[in-house]
Amino acid sequence: MIPILTKDYSTPLPQREEGFIVLIHKETDWTSFDVVKKIRSFLRVKKAGHAGTLDPFATGLLIIGIGKGTKQLQKFSGLDKSYRAVIRFGIETDTYDRTGQIIGRKDISGLAYRQLKEAVDSIKGQISQIPPMFSAKKVNGVPLYRLARKKKEVVRKPVAVRIHKNEIISWEPPLLTVDLIVSKGTYIRSYAHDLGKLLGIGAHLQDLTRTAIDKFNLKSAFTIDEFIKFWNQTAS
Repeated sequence: MIPILTKDYSTPLPQREEGFIVLIHKETDWTSFDVVKKIRSFLRVKKAGHAGTLDPFATGLLIIGIGKGTKQLQKFSGLDKSYRAVIRFGIETDTYDRTGQIIGRKDISGLAYRQLKEAVDSIKGQISQIPPMFSAKKVNGVPLYRLARKKKEVVRKPVAVRIHKNEIISWEPPLLTVDLIVSKGTYIRSYAHDLGKLLGIGAHLQDLTRTAIDKFNLKSAFTIDEFIKFWNQTAS
């Protein structure tokens, strides 16, 4: 049994050679690979990886595998994921998020809450979703983001995904906050883009936090600094 390290972990630390899983709270402006690299360097291990990439601007739960724990990552990748998303209406970007170039603006003053809720409620259950051009999804072996950077757009096949939950938390125009539980392979950026398209006013993903992966919760995750402190104190 590969141990899973969380803030509540109390038994003796596993040997690095044996491998383990650790829950990390990724902070903004870090890539998922940056987090893996930092922890691998700190622990001085050769093998480390993660399950479920988070975009650099996003925050939240990242499951890291160390040593033999990397062999367990695949089972985490297929689990449902929970997010809190903040969607900005009236502005469309080429990346479908706040990091992209603005490609469209629309007046949202005529948007009624009833229309918004109907649109949110309609994108639920099993849906077909088109991956964004700025993504790691490959077409003919080439990641889409490489083509997007060259201003090339290709036809992307719709992917069947499932939105288990999409609950409106707040609506403070132009920002909508929504909690989502989704299946593997769901792009929350595409969800935001599709909402804007459905309402005819454009939208992009302003902020994103992954709050859980199945039963594994962000509240149990270490920041990188917390993990380093925990390891040093427990190992000494």
